[in-house]
Amino acid sequence: MNLEFSVEDVKVTEFGVGIDDGDGQTFFSIPVDQDVQQALLEMVRSTWEMLERDEEGPTKYEPSEKHGSTEYLYLPIIDDLAAAVRALHDATNLQIATCYDPSSIFCYFCRLTDGQGRRLTALRRATQFKGVLKKRLLRMLDDTMKIVGDTVFKLDNDFDLLIDSEIVHILRPSGFEFAGKLQQAILEAVPENIKAIRQDLPFVDFDNIEAYAVKRPRAARYLASVRGQSETKNIDKARLANLCRKTGVEVQESGGKLSVGDGHEMGFLEVLDRRRYEVTLVAEAPEQYRAASRTKIRG
Repeated sequence: MNLEFSVEDVKVTEFGVGIDDGDGQTFFSIPVDQDVQQALLEMVRSTWEMLERDEEGPTKYEPSEKHGSTEYLYLPIIDDLAAAVRALHDATNLQIATCYDPSSIFCYFCRLTDGQGRRLTALRRATQFKGVLKKRLLRMLDDTMKIVGDTVFKLDNDFDLLIDSEIVHILRPSGFEFAGKLQQAILEAVPENIKAIRQDLPFVDFDNIEAYAVKRPRAARYLASVRGQSETKNIDKARLANLCRKTGVEVQESGGKLSVGDGHEMGFLEVLDRRRYEVTLVAEAPEQYRAASRTKIRG
């Protein structure tokens, strides 16, 4: 996968921070000098080099998967799950930060523009970049160690993600999920995801599934994954019921619809997300399993 940007032809570098004031998150621009701009560009290059070295990537980000600490994942910028970072990428005329509490910074970012007018946004969750306020730091000045009196910030070696005009390139899934406020977004998307899936599976009663998922992030993630995979079309009702029963998920049929038993909501979502299955390697001894991850084998 290519980066729709030239890191060798950067014309404009903009730096900023994301601040959480308790009422919401806002992005601000902060002027920086040429040395900081060069350091940010080196961070971008380092990030892209790490992404390119990932031999197993890129793979599409799936909210129901348990991803590694670093892993090359991608997401189309138009995807609903990319809404928060897309807003930063597309924002114009960001307000310049003049006064803020360093402890309220939740991320920092840079936005680059190349010679073709293309923009690249790079973002990092604020960990090391918190202002050092109550620690005594020393620096060498004229062969003498002196206390650093100002607030000090520390840049990282790379970014959590890069955003070009088409793709969100993710190096650290946890950083993307944090900056993108995905947990809350996925919970809020439960009604819409249920509505979309219900159109493909009109023979399933989703009322209790919806009530269950709006309060549980993992169930909400499975729903988002099921909808995103677009594999609920043409599911056979009898086969679905049979697989549920074989893998220990309680379902009943009433009035032409399948209803899921209390306490089996998560199991049913695992069935829809292709995470429950049965194998029979020993005659008359079927075995049921739950997959922690699932990747379709393409022949």
